[in-house]
Amino acid sequence: MKKSFQVLLVLLLVLTACTPNFGKDEEIVQKTEETTEQAIIPKYKISDEYYRTILPFKTGKARGLVNYTVYNRLDIDEIEMGLMRVAQEHFDPNNYYFQEGQYVTSDMVEEWVGRQSEKNTEGLNPPLNEKTATTEQFRQNPKYLSHVMEHNYLKKDNENKVELGGVVIGLALKSVYNFNEPTMGYPREEPIPLEEIEKQGKAIATQVLQRLHGIKALDGVPIVIALFQEKPRESVVPGNFFAKTYISGNSNSISKWEKINERYVLFPSQEGKDSYYDDYQRMINFKSDIEQYFPNFVGVVGRGYYVDDQLQEMTIDIPIQFYGKAEIIGFTEYITGLMLDHFPPYISVQVYITSIDGQEALIRWNGGEEKPFVHIYR
Repeated sequence: MKKSFQVLLVLLLVLTACTPNFGKDEEIVQKTEETTEQAIIPKYKISDEYYRTILPFKTGKARGLVNYTVYNRLDIDEIEMGLMRVAQEHFDPNNYYFQEGQYVTSDMVEEWVGRQSEKNTEGLNPPLNEKTATTEQFRQNPKYLSHVMEHNYLKKDNENKVELGGVVIGLALKSVYNFNEPTMGYPREEPIPLEEIEKQGKAIATQVLQRLHGIKALDGVPIVIALFQEKPRESVVPGNFFAKTYISGNSNSISKWEKINERYVLFPSQEGKDSYYDDYQRMINFKSDIEQYFPNFVGVVGRGYYVDDQLQEMTIDIPIQFYGKAEIIGFTEYITGLMLDHFPPYISVQVYITSIDGQEALIRWNGGEEKPFVHIYR
């Protein structure tokens, strides 16, 4: 195993030294309703899974607001990355370029995620006087919508000009409603069933579409709206998108919804054991083999990403107490071998090895690849 690890490091150094020239950045003209300006398409594309971004980078009109409206850090990341996966089904990453949302502003989002009232007629959450409401009134009128995220996708024409070719909107919806009932004065929480989340989310999406069509620059532009179910604040796995709809540039209404069957599952957990026993057992055996040889082992936590109930990716965090660099290298070599032994080659596996000093090693094995990528942090 040690010899294989050394060979892999040599190969990585050779590949780094021989990185090919990917050509020059492409100069283009970006057209909007108001301006025409010079822009650049970066020469290097990370992979077919990601969009290239037009430069200079334009920050979104609601940039950073998600940090104040969505409380689970994992949800914040997944909303953005999951929304890009949704976009890929309609806007080919080889033909479209990514730009943060330029049309839905922070003020608009703050109004939309608020409760409807005389002061906030744009609110998309149910009206309720929270200062006088009872616990039962809170339960019957939860806030469903917590955030609206916008992505723009640009397309280049034959004259080397790019313009807006599509808009993707993510609606983040609560699975648990947290509130402070004023007469008792302490925090409460109320789970919201998925059926209710879906019903309310689709109703909100119809209103959002109407408002988007009121923006002149979006006239005739295809729009995709996707519904995201958040996880509770303390969850160690993110939520997921569960439904989406595509509205062509010629349509003013939503005709149908498509189900998105994806989810994240914690391992080990009762949910993982009940729903995906084979994957649960792999993680148990993986953990057992580590404990057999390393007395300083602390724990292992896995997050499985499933699409149509098939495991696509497993991300594993291993925190451990180390006493030297040689021990880290030996542990990483051993974990790499275990990963190859315990997990099937058709899924992607990422292992993050950490200590109290931070990240120590990364092992990444993408489905179909012969060898994993291994990096020891210095």
